[in-house]
Amino acid sequence: MDENIFFGDTGISFTFSIILRTFLMFVIILLFLRLLGKRGVKQLSVFELVVILGLGSAAGDPMIYKEIGIVSALVAFAVIVICYKLLTVLVFKYKWIENIVEGKEVYIIKKGKFAIEEFKKESVSKDEFFMELRLQGVFHLGQVEYAILETSGELSVYFIAPQQTKYGLPILPDSLQKTVSIFKTGTFYSCTFCGQTIKYRTTTSLICPQCNKQEWTKASNRKISF
Repeated sequence: MDENIFFGDTGISFTFSIILRTFLMFVIILLFLRLLGKRGVKQLSVFELVVILGLGSAAGDPMIYKEIGIVSALVAFAVIVICYKLLTVLVFKYKWIENIVEGKEVYIIKKGKFAIEEFKKESVSKDEFFMELRLQGVFHLGQVEYAILETSGELSVYFIAPQQTKYGLPILPDSLQKTVSIFKTGTFYSCTFCGQTIKYRTTTSLICPQCNKQEWTKASNRKISF
């Protein structure tokens, strides 16, 4: 059987070189990541993710291509780290550079309602956002004073004090599917699109005053338990 099927043009002899190259690049990657700091993967900014991908790309080729030496990878690593350190200084010194590189924090929920214009700017879907809220123990939006999408992509939630809990949009999957067509006077209802909550009266318009949608579900005032 032709050994090229398994080992390519380099042959079996180069396999031992790959083992050594991979081990060396593994150690080098660990050292360079140590230089970048201790932030977790979930805390990485977009730029830091680009740096990690750049290091991975620079490390990969010397592992398996004999024509690319480890010194070439080290030069690429050095340039990437220098660029990262330089940009870190500029980000610390100039706010406008930080906004370009890191992005800005965004208020998604304010006082139990969606900040619709801010939410539209983000790529996160409403279902994904509700899932993140549920993971933090949110039952309905009336429990939430503010929800902030951080530059790291994580969600910070600030709860309203239990005794001040308002009626709000329930975010459990089955609750969102239970839209109502018959309204009872004196009952609270929430717009399924923006979370606007109203107390229904016979003179109340069924068009949401915030988003102009017409899909409502029964609101909840369940208090959060810590």
